[in-house]
Amino acid sequence: MRDAGYELAIFPGDGTGPEVIREGVKILNVLAEGGAAPWRATEYSGGGQYFLKTGREWDPEGEAAAHRADAVLLGAVGWPGATLANGDIAGRALVLGLRESLDLFANVRPCRLYPGVKHRISGEYREVWTPKNVDMVIVRENTEDLYTPIRGRLRRAGDTELAIDTRVITRKGAERVVRYAFELARARPRGAPEDGVRRVTCVDKANVMEGCRFFRETFDRVGAEYPEVERDYAYVDAFTQWLVRNPERYNVVVATNMMGDIITDLASVLQGGMGFASGGNIGAEHAMFEPVHGSAPKYAGKNQVNPFATFFAVEQLLRWLGDRHHDARLLTPADRLERAIATALREGQGRTYDQGGTVTTSGAGDLLAATLRAEPR
Repeated sequence: MRDAGYELAIFPGDGTGPEVIREGVKILNVLAEGGAAPWRATEYSGGGQYFLKTGREWDPEGEAAAHRADAVLLGAVGWPGATLANGDIAGRALVLGLRESLDLFANVRPCRLYPGVKHRISGEYREVWTPKNVDMVIVRENTEDLYTPIRGRLRRAGDTELAIDTRVITRKGAERVVRYAFELARARPRGAPEDGVRRVTCVDKANVMEGCRFFRETFDRVGAEYPEVERDYAYVDAFTQWLVRNPERYNVVVATNMMGDIITDLASVLQGGMGFASGGNIGAEHAMFEPVHGSAPKYAGKNQVNPFATFFAVEQLLRWLGDRHHDARLLTPADRLERAIATALREGQGRTYDQGGTVTTSGAGDLLAATLRAEPR
């Protein structure tokens, strides 16, 4: 436990980011009521809109804060017309840049369907599965694969003739994310919904790609150290149908960067859509948490988007810090927040447009704040 408290750097970012982060900060403030919070949360500017105004991706103070903070909470980045000279989106430094500079090697995406939430298969608000069927975590390698900056174009007379992206899978990168997945499976108390088995599923394309073969070899080598955790395998193309057809089989899933990026967004429809999807970018010393729905410029300023992904991101942040420092001052509010979210969702009063409801972004935040205040401490 750290007596001096924890520093949180908050970047609202672009588009709908400031709207959902405003509600997340509201919840942090409610959790701090009645006593001195063990955290100090400071907001900083950055992203595509900031770039258009200043020519910088973030202010220097914010950049320094992100690198010294105990944890970062990010809204979203990306804005039409905000592009760097190399073609990347302005605001990349706040996402891919921090993953690289802080070595946030594990992208951790919980996928759980809560009572009162309807999944989004076929674009309808249906309840084919009960909540007990969907409760998994997808762990994605976060620093290499096709996202490494080893790419380029061959141009002749102004025309592109060739574009190359180089895929990189390293022993270190594969080993540490696989180990993270097995440690997580060991710690999760319930196992897979189908049978209660602690299981890690390796998703790859090892029947075709050499990097995936190496990733699977590493999975087997590390997994042998965890005899109490079952090893499971799936080629990514087959996994996409199994994930939708039988989500109850999965407990912890581990994948390479690009494949993990794709399957996590697919998995989000099982939990109600991207409005409920949060992600933690986890390293050995630092972490960044975010709702993963993006900046959604067309909804910006409408007070309409679902803020529950941000609430889950706040809960992830507090729990990661609390576990890391064995600090009940963080774990207790994380537990309170998880219970309050479940209560608000179960009662169905916080449904925003994406769930067929009419509640506004700020209205959902007010509802959760009231639920927290009504809950025994």
